[in-house]
Amino acid sequence: MAAPRWDLGPAREPLGLIRALQGFFSIFAFATLGGFQGSVSFRLSCAGSPNASVSAAFAYPFRMNVATFAPSLTTLCNRTWAADVHLVGDFSSSARFFVLVAVSSLLYSLGALLLYLGYLHRYRGAGGKLPLADLVATAAFSFLWLVASSAWAKALVDVKASVAAPLPSCHPPAVTCTRSATTPMGALNVSVAFGFLNLILWLGSCWFVFKETNFHRPPAPGTPSAM
Repeated sequence: MAAPRWDLGPAREPLGLIRALQGFFSIFAFATLGGFQGSVSFRLSCAGSPNASVSAAFAYPFRMNVATFAPSLTTLCNRTWAADVHLVGDFSSSARFFVLVAVSSLLYSLGALLLYLGYLHRYRGAGGKLPLADLVATAAFSFLWLVASSAWAKALVDVKASVAAPLPSCHPPAVTCTRSATTPMGALNVSVAFGFLNLILWLGSCWFVFKETNFHRPPAPGTPSAM
């Protein structure tokens, strides 16, 4: 493979600048989601028994149905609960798909940026094949961001509903269950916003990659015929 011809010029043009922004915002997209940890707590008031507090912890990938309230509710309120109580729902597929798209986008955008900075002469001199492949990949990532962001936005609504659900078998005055604390989910809202921001960036990038293809370039002037 030919030696690279490093030139920072493409990084100051929309073609390279948007790639850098795509990588930057992809990091925020999967970091705000993958690093989230939360919990929900309830205060129990049982007739004839001391008050107790229980909580359930949840985190990425949001398999809520394995988040169990502790200490075990089966030992509280005169054994009102016959079995352990879990949160409801499994949203791991949407969360993992979102993170997969974000990480893949980061790797592709960084690889494309290095190609522009070091091998722009080969990129533009490959008969239009590399720009065309780049355009197809960029359009594919745009579609993946649309699907992943929409799926995760819907899953987040369901995660919030799962956390907001009341404890079962709470029948005042024998058993009173009061929510005492819930971890704010602002970071998860931000992850959805970064998902759709990445969608906009990848859609915008399609135009600048398209300009590098033979579909946009004017045809080469013909050779004048000999008189």
